[in-house]
Amino acid sequence: MKRSAFSTRAICTAALVLAFGTTLAGCDTLNDWFSGDKVDYKATGSAPPLKVPGDLTTAAAPAQQYTAPPVGAALGGAPQRNKTVAGNATEGVPSAQDPYGMHIERDGDRRWLVVDGRSPEQLWPQLQAFWQENGFALATDAPATGIMETAWAENRANIPDDWFRRTVGRLIDFAYSSGTRDRFRTLVARGPDGATDISITHSALEEVLTGQDKDSSRWVERPRNPVLEAVFLTKMMQKFGLTEAQSKELLANARPAAAPAKIEMSGGETSLDLPESFDRAWLRVGLALDRTNFTVDNRDRAKGIYYVRYADSAEELKRDGLFGKLFYRKPTADKQGPQFLVNVRPTSDTQTQVSIVDTSGNVVTSTEAQRILTLLHAQLN
Repeated sequence: MKRSAFSTRAICTAALVLAFGTTLAGCDTLNDWFSGDKVDYKATGSAPPLKVPGDLTTAAAPAQQYTAPPVGAALGGAPQRNKTVAGNATEGVPSAQDPYGMHIERDGDRRWLVVDGRSPEQLWPQLQAFWQENGFALATDAPATGIMETAWAENRANIPDDWFRRTVGRLIDFAYSSGTRDRFRTLVARGPDGATDISITHSALEEVLTGQDKDSSRWVERPRNPVLEAVFLTKMMQKFGLTEAQSKELLANARPAAAPAKIEMSGGETSLDLPESFDRAWLRVGLALDRTNFTVDNRDRAKGIYYVRYADSAEELKRDGLFGKLFYRKPTADKQGPQFLVNVRPTSDTQTQVSIVDTSGNVVTSTEAQRILTLLHAQLN
């Protein structure tokens, strides 16, 4: 059972806020999570509203290119939705293989959504709206690299609805916390045959009390929750036009897409060999990196390069919090840790090799490079 936190630190925070004159306004089964009261996220912070400077005059009339399209128009220049045999207006393109225009693929406990006949550019605006509608702010929004990541947010459904929350919590709700934070990363990749692959990766932190008198706390990492990832995949399918029952059906009938990776050592160099095409290997390596403590800063599919570095989630949350915005400085590039280049390259139509390289393309044989390959091997098998 999740604990509620109304600690001395929370009271101090409330006092500080008032001084500035500011008013702040796991389950084990999918069926449990699919009940509507298990997901109620609220971003940990938001930017102040924009204000128009007083010396600016109001524009006479908006140009046509800046006029909002009608409500029924497709987003981001995407084509209108297609009708399925079942009568859905679906985002994907229905076919005999995919009557709903989309399907789920899986590799172990990892799942991703394949939307047929749609490009990442066409789906990107709807993915932005999806996370915002579910209570998240976007910390990373990079359509050029296909990386979208939410800011840390709290699932308010984890807070017990007891007498304390119904009384004190109404007055200072921000001080009443579940003691957990979640973040979701979405990777959007161009798949074969004009499809788009969309994966969701969950990261989690939990606040634990420390000290002899339990008067302080620190954030520690919690394991990712594949069930929660699946829940958001079903919600995303509903965003794209399916019913709740149809999205659950696709999730239950996820198609296997596994191919074991092998570690190869030759001439002092270590690499991973995957018996699959580059398209599939590129996606799976991205998913595997997302489930380690290495975060993807950038990626270049044309060169087959993922740019990654070690990420300390607890430090990131400190910088994102109230005191972090006041006192923490953004770390400089030399203090963020070294960046590694993960090279995914095809050796044939059905074989792909993964190695760690430097900026010149030479294979790196350091201990850190071998550690990344070992982590990838574990995630890919």
